[in-house]
Amino acid sequence: MTKQMVRWFVAIALGIVVWLGGSSPAAIALTEEHQLLSDVWRIVNRAYIDESFNQQNWWFVRQRLLKRPLESREETYAAIQEMLALLDDPYTRLLRPEQYRSLQTSTAGELTGVGLQITKRESDGVLQIIAPVEGSPAAMADLRPRDCILEIDGVATPTLTLDEAAQRMRGPIGSSVVLKVERDRDLPIEITLTRDVVNLNPVVTKLNVTPDGTQIGYIRLSQFNANAAAEVAATIKDYEAKGAEAYVLDLRGNPGGLLSAGIEIARLWLDEGTIVYTVDRQGVLDSFEANGGALTDDPLIVLVNEGTASASEILAGALQDNHRAQLVGTVTFGKGLIQSLFDLFDGSGLAVTVAKYETPAHHDINRSGIRPDYKVPLGSITREQLGTPDDPQYQAAVDLLSQAVVVARAA
Repeated sequence: MTKQMVRWFVAIALGIVVWLGGSSPAAIALTEEHQLLSDVWRIVNRAYIDESFNQQNWWFVRQRLLKRPLESREETYAAIQEMLALLDDPYTRLLRPEQYRSLQTSTAGELTGVGLQITKRESDGVLQIIAPVEGSPAAMADLRPRDCILEIDGVATPTLTLDEAAQRMRGPIGSSVVLKVERDRDLPIEITLTRDVVNLNPVVTKLNVTPDGTQIGYIRLSQFNANAAAEVAATIKDYEAKGAEAYVLDLRGNPGGLLSAGIEIARLWLDEGTIVYTVDRQGVLDSFEANGGALTDDPLIVLVNEGTASASEILAGALQDNHRAQLVGTVTFGKGLIQSLFDLFDGSGLAVTVAKYETPAHHDINRSGIRPDYKVPLGSITREQLGTPDDPQYQAAVDLLSQAVVVARAA
């Protein structure tokens, strides 16, 4: 896959790239249904990160499925899903037209549902929460990162793909969905959520003043959508003009989003250095670099936890490895895979795992996460207490920054 074929654009729940070149039916004697299946096979054959295709004879898979009569689009979709299931990769999946449109809408800033970013637990296929969206029905119900959703309206989640599970949790405003949730191996409980509009306003900010007079800019970033980088940049400029001396960047519960937004936000803090490496199936490294556009060199602390995932881990890792910031909190989620989105000619899309990423120090964080410089448990606090003196992780960051500011003032 050449660089001309790829444009970094859209991601949901982790770094995703999009190929907008389309897939035109080849000039051979295939029905439209067989052509769609063949296009999917060819994209995976060219781009999938595992050249063994999970120890499958990928050519034989194609030949077998093309011999099957496909009389409808539903039959074709079922055959494609059967083919992709052989890879045993929940992130490589078909997105039907309505699912693909929903994905594109969600990155634009608004969706209707309960507001959960989800993944599949590898051991048993149970649905696992990466993080609830800030202010969503799921967040208001105190659903937390790594909680497991065993059932959705009575349907066992191991039987559902990620997109099928997401579809079941979406619905009209005011309608309800019942989730059976397990936390820390306790007895499962049923939680009824009322669907609502989920606004993906990613940035919460305030300028705090400590008892010793230090002005600290607090920026909580809940997701990387199309507006995030511009909002963070505007906040930094505003706080610099108001005399901010240090910053806390709060990435707790941030499940990722647009990879391009994560890279642009890293560039707001870094004048130079590598932000992230990507590694394809040939082991070829590519990288994204800072471009000299940092808006401040004031001391910075980044707050992270087990809900910090994907693109937010890229940002945290870039700032940590470049010694631009220290990390406070708990170990991050550990999702280091990159998916690409490919347009298909019928309006559907294909998500394919095409690469993994490494931090600037070449740490592969997939499944292991990023370890903070200072491990500080959060304890039990309300969402309203985040970023206040009642928040032990935030207070630990303030203490570290106050020391740094005292040193800077004396210099």
